[in-house]
Amino acid sequence: MRFGVNYTPAEGWFHSWLDFSPSAVARDLEQIAGLGVDHVRVFPLWPLVQPNRTLIRASALDDVATVVDIAASFGLDVNVDALQGHLSSFDFVPSWLESWHRRNVFTDPDVVASTADYVQALSAALAGRPNLLGVTLGNELNQFAHAPHPTPHAVTDREAGNWLATMVAAARRGLGAPVPDAVPAPGLPSGVGREARRTAAPSVTVAQYDAAWYDDAQPFGPEHAAEHGDMTVTHSWVFNGAARVHGPLGTGSVRHGEYLLQLAAAWNRTAERPNWLQEVGAPTNVVPVDDAPAFLEGTIRHAVEVQQLFGITWWCSHDVARSLADFPELEYDLGLFTNDGRRKPTGERFAELARAFGDGAGAALERLAPPADALVLDDVLPDGRRAPDVRATAAPGGRFSLAWVALAESLGRGPQVVLRSRAGDSGLLAERGIRTLHDVPADTRAVHTAVAHPATMP
Repeated sequence: MRFGVNYTPAEGWFHSWLDFSPSAVARDLEQIAGLGVDHVRVFPLWPLVQPNRTLIRASALDDVATVVDIAASFGLDVNVDALQGHLSSFDFVPSWLESWHRRNVFTDPDVVASTADYVQALSAALAGRPNLLGVTLGNELNQFAHAPHPTPHAVTDREAGNWLATMVAAARRGLGAPVPDAVPAPGLPSGVGREARRTAAPSVTVAQYDAAWYDDAQPFGPEHAAEHGDMTVTHSWVFNGAARVHGPLGTGSVRHGEYLLQLAAAWNRTAERPNWLQEVGAPTNVVPVDDAPAFLEGTIRHAVEVQQLFGITWWCSHDVARSLADFPELEYDLGLFTNDGRRKPTGERFAELARAFGDGAGAALERLAPPADALVLDDVLPDGRRAPDVRATAAPGGRFSLAWVALAESLGRGPQVVLRSRAGDSGLLAERGIRTLHDVPADTRAVHTAVAHPATMP
């Protein structure tokens, strides 16, 4: 098991890249390392690194590399996000993509080429560091592709796939990794010890917010997450409707991270592809502060039993300072530490679980057999055509989602998910350890469907 946190600088939030302070970073990372975690995910701001389409600031790349080196001094591995993109309700898009220079980030040839240059340059600046866990293309760039973003960049699903393939290839070139002609084979398997991982090539991953799984109109979909990069990444936030349907500590809330991992795994083409819960937190707009430690523990204890789980990376390390204006209220209280570095009850609980499920206990989890039961998701109609609402029914409160929660309560463990189009593949089912298939009961009624709104998202 890999346990980590998404690093939010205590001093100046991500604006701290403007006044980069190695000593402030070291103070934060020392506190984080004290939790017993093994990695952090960091977020350089794209407009600061590439302020002009043909200018990539070497000093900004050096600052990112310095953070990776400081993390190494505390025994922490680092995953670096390339394109920010979107953070805590704010968009960070270079000026050469806005207003007078408005161009489509996903389809304009010059923009795509320049963005790929940046991804490659950032990856190259970090390549060779033994504690580099990998590079993620960006924080939920799919939210720019469709409503409810106020000014979306229109893109088809095919164009979205082409963009992802271009960016993944750029990251791999920068890291000095092979760039395959086809969809790459699965990356690092879970269960590999930390030292062994550090001798392996860093991973390249794709991060999407959960409209990819829950909104049929979102151009970036499940196939993109499951077929690009080295792992399938999920971001779990129960303000997407789960907490309203199930309550803050209800089964469908504390199992939402587990559910989303299982839903995502259904789209993987191989049983061995790793799954990474890269973002999950306790949003206080739907989870009361007093319930947050219990929500955290329930989320983690259920998620760790998912097959091929690479790791869990909590959002986030430090609260946003109250001196900073215009954040959604929940953003000020998501940290495991207060803004002045005091460990919160959620931080204490997370540290306990990191010790409980660290490298030693992780070996036992790796020996845990995957769930033998699976719920079938109707991704195709009886005539073989793709179902028009396959994602909507899987959203919190949808028929499939409710059936999964009910089956998890009955079994005591969240079932796997199998696509109807693959339910007849006996070889794949055997590789996944699935012995019993369940259909969604005919009397299951959707009570609510919702897709997380980027304006309230970390």
